[in-house]
Amino acid sequence: MSLKSGRSKHRVSPDPMELAFREAEAAADRGEVPVGAVITGSGGAIISSAGNRTIELSDPTAHAELLAIRKACMVLQSSRLVDCDLYVTLEPCGMCATAISFARLRRVYFGALDAKMGAIESGPCLFNDASCHHAPEVYGGIGEARAKALLVEFFKQRR
Repeated sequence: MSLKSGRSKHRVSPDPMELAFREAEAAADRGEVPVGAVITGSGGAIISSAGNRTIELSDPTAHAELLAIRKACMVLQSSRLVDCDLYVTLEPCGMCATAISFARLRRVYFGALDAKMGAIESGPCLFNDASCHHAPEVYGGIGEARAKALLVEFFKQRR
């Protein structure tokens, strides 16, 4: 550490869920449904982050989780994210939950439940199905009130 600057040479990673919320807010600013996702490595370092871009990319699969998974796989040069964790502001849908399983993510932390499209603790509960090859540990309700408020405000402005 330099005595003059008082700053360490090593960058401290921001809280992953806070970064996911920043990605969600940026998505809302772009007119996308405000969902953000972050993937961290085994030591907690941020590997990738993304927000929804379905409208911008004209791609119904451009959910925050899938974009973050794709980036992390490119960074790690691997199709498996075995020692990695996903932080996402909204409960993943069936498509994203399947990708999470295929990527072999270790843990999923999410904000708000998605009663309509969620597939982890709502709806089909994909990771509990016998056909699921890999089920990560799941922790829901992280920043739930903030995640709900962000979604409610976004859709309120659109109606």
